[in-house]
Amino acid sequence: MLIGLTGVGGGSLMTPLLVILFGFHPVTAVGTDLLYASVTKTVGTAVHGKQGTVDWRIVGALASGSVPASILTLFVMSRVGTLNQSASGVLNLLLGIALLVTSISVFLRPQILSWAGHHIHAMEQGRRRRWTVLLGVALGVLVSVTSVGAGALGTTALLILYPRLPVARVAASDIAHAVPLTLIAGIGHWLMGSVDLGLMLALLVGSIPGIIVGSLLSARASDGLLRPVLAVTLFVVAVRLLLI
Repeated sequence: MLIGLTGVGGGSLMTPLLVILFGFHPVTAVGTDLLYASVTKTVGTAVHGKQGTVDWRIVGALASGSVPASILTLFVMSRVGTLNQSASGVLNLLLGIALLVTSISVFLRPQILSWAGHHIHAMEQGRRRRWTVLLGVALGVLVSVTSVGAGALGTTALLILYPRLPVARVAASDIAHAVPLTLIAGIGHWLMGSVDLGLMLALLVGSIPGIIVGSLLSARASDGLLRPVLAVTLFVVAVRLLLI
């Protein structure tokens, strides 16, 4: 429902809630959420693709940075080992920090975009593409480790880089880019043994009607109300994770 209402709430809330409420190992929560997200966002991309709202040049630039970064991150994680107790503490810390940054970006998005519009002048096309690739690299690492970032952080950064594009087109492009990123990262976690397929199916069974209901309610919901509520929720979850 949150994704349908706000476009945020998948990895940002799903992963920490699986850790805090249901006691799953952080790596299992991250890996399962990534595969689950790849399925749901594939459906969303298909819909947006038919409507012609996806900017495939942006998707390609993001993926050229995120896919190699994700593969390299997964390789490092496989070498370091992610299922032991010490890794659990590190991942909780990283997840908490990622959620804090996400909550701030959600709460202050209008101010951030207003500041960017006044201080960041129009970039030439080549420079904008390079920044987009670097954004992809950052998202590739962050999403592979925490499953957080592709939604709120990715969309906000793209709105800063492409201020003239309609918000719906930016959001659709971000969703489309999340498909290969979450799929590759999810497969990598699966190969490391950190995916619970039964849990993933349960999440999908719940998410499909939830997304439908949230999408139907989104036209009646106020962004001015939803955004601070979501930001505060993310902040509380982040603090709870950091205190584990």
